[in-house]
Amino acid sequence: MLRKLLIGTAAVVAALWATNTSLFGPTPEAGKTRLLSHRGVHQTFSAEDLENDTCTAERILPPTHDYIENTIPSMRAAFEHGAAVVELDVHLTPDGAFAVFHDWTLDCRTDGTGVTEETPMSRLKELDIGHGYTADGGRTFPLRGKGIGMIPALDEVFRAFPGRQFLINFKSQRADEGQALADLLNKNPEWRKATFGVYGGEIPTRESLRLVPGLRGYDKTSIISCLSRHLALGWSGFVPAACRNTLVIVPLNYAWMLWGWPHRFIERMKAAGSEVILMGPYQGGDFTAGIDHAGQLALVPDNFDGYVWTNRIEVIGPLLNPHGNSPGQTRVGR
Repeated sequence: MLRKLLIGTAAVVAALWATNTSLFGPTPEAGKTRLLSHRGVHQTFSAEDLENDTCTAERILPPTHDYIENTIPSMRAAFEHGAAVVELDVHLTPDGAFAVFHDWTLDCRTDGTGVTEETPMSRLKELDIGHGYTADGGRTFPLRGKGIGMIPALDEVFRAFPGRQFLINFKSQRADEGQALADLLNKNPEWRKATFGVYGGEIPTRESLRLVPGLRGYDKTSIISCLSRHLALGWSGFVPAACRNTLVIVPLNYAWMLWGWPHRFIERMKAAGSEVILMGPYQGGDFTAGIDHAGQLALVPDNFDGYVWTNRIEVIGPLLNPHGNSPGQTRVGR
């Protein structure tokens, strides 16, 4: 009886392995890995003891460049370093514009005050968004005066980068923000094509997904729903509804747990209309950790046919593609 039990168990294990291993079947072509640049090229900062209301501009590392996140020059530099998609943050202002800016309030980074979404775009255009950056506790402000008038509206971004793609982060929980973005994209087919996806605030994210046919997006709840259901059911090759027609977020330190990782998992997600985004290690909090240095990049599977989220596109882009080919064309080494 014990022998039969062992044989039966071994057979089940072998069947699960054969169903989910990436050793069989075609391997994706080299050069398919694409980079998703979080905030474009920006000033990096210490993440130690970081909270939701921490002013990150006051804790930047000594600057090695003058780029400021969410600006046109920052995005242009990110694309030049090999980004296939640039992530940006939006706030719907009282005059109906989408201001591209990270913070909920203006006090940290700029020479203004108040809530971003309550400030007209005309006023936002007057601010210096480099005003508050300091790497030495406020003794010097190396970017002060270099960010005047540099908060763009979302339509400016689309016009500045025809043919490029963006991941849009809702910072609010306003349904009308999702509705306004849906109206903008539905009225402008080229901008709809430029929108890789949406995420962030659950209410505007889901509202925009409801109103824009085929738009992909996610929020924290949908990430957990997709991954947990996949862990329960994915052994059979079945793709849960929560993982279909969406953006599937995979933390680097949990990827090994996914059935069929890497190639069969990605193949199944693509067949279900989804794209896979590999992020840095998840350690609690939000899902914005990136693949930001060579050691982490070395853990990305060879010929990874998905998107890699990075906060350091100026570092990872050249490492992934040292010969400077267009994204998605040639991948040579790490």
